[in-house]
Parts: sequence; structure tokens; C-alpha cells
Amino acid sequence: MIYIATVNDREYEIIIDNDQEVIINGVRYEIDFQYLYEDGVLSLLLNNRSLEAVVDDKGDSWEVLTRGELYTVQVQDERAYRLAQARGSGPAVTGEAQVASPMPGLIVTVAVAVGDHVHKGDKVVILESMKMENELRAPRDGVILRINVNKGDSVEKDQTLVVIGDPETGADDQ
Repeated sequence: MIYIATVNDREYEIIIDNDQEVIINGVRYEIDFQYLYEDGVLSLLLNNRSLEAVVDDKGDSWEVLTRGELYTVQVQDERAYRLAQARGSGPAVTGEAQVASPMPGLIVTVAVAVGDHVHKGDKVVILESMKMENELRAPRDGVILRINVNKGDSVEKDQTLVVIGDPETGADDQ
């Protein structure tokens, strides 16, 4: 089966031959993965290299936290992907976007202030969890509308930390 995975706006073609291997953009990888805990933590062996990740289903996408980086991943089978391309449908770039905590933790740094203009991928918060510092980044361009946490705050999984909106909305709130 062929899938198209979009990871932070970069596309990968994934072919699943069997349970022990995948082909990603033409390169074959031996894989083995297992869920370690009920909270979406999984262990992946990729060509005998071990990775751990926290995976959270967000409905139309997945959030994957690994090695201190948070990735937004959308996966479609090849047919659904081609239909979406033909229709010209893509992700919305207007409205509010939330940066939520992918797991419980402690806020180490809030790198933005209300009214700041950010670009997709800019660091907005650093969260310490599982003895690692995790950089949470802006999911889109916009203006910081609200910050719901401060340095030193403890947060829960899925708690909204920062809200990003359209530049016009941010300008009107000033």
C-alpha cells in the first residue's frame, strides 16, 4: 500500500511491503515498533537504530514528539492524496491555531509575547518532560494572541499554551 505523509510541509512517499519493512522515498528500511505505554509512547527500531516518540492523534493529523522536536504529520493513502491535490484542497492558514502541550511537563521558557509576529516553525515554548527539553513551535504564521502559561508552570497533556491568530486580529486587539 502506498501512503503520502506530510511532515511539517515536506512530503514523503511511504510504501508498506510487509510488517518488517517500509520504503520511504525509494529507500528501504527495516522496522519494528511497539507501543510502550497507554499514553501514546512508542518505540521504533529503524534499521536497528532505536527511537522513542510520543504520538498523539489530533483527528486529521498526528503530533509526534521525538528527540525534543514536535512534528505535525498528516497521512493519506495515495488515492485520497491525489483526490485532494486535484481539488486543490490544503490546510487552512487563517483563524486561530493553538500550541498545546503534547504531554505533562514543566514550562522552561516562553519565547514569545502577546502581539509578537511569528513564522511557522518559530520556537514559542520550551517544555521539560521525561527529562528532556522539548521545543514547541508555531504551527503557522501569525500573531501571538494569548499566552496561557508562565515560566515554571506545570502543564497537563493537551493544555493550550499559546494561541496564534491572523495579523489583522492581533493588530485589532492591541
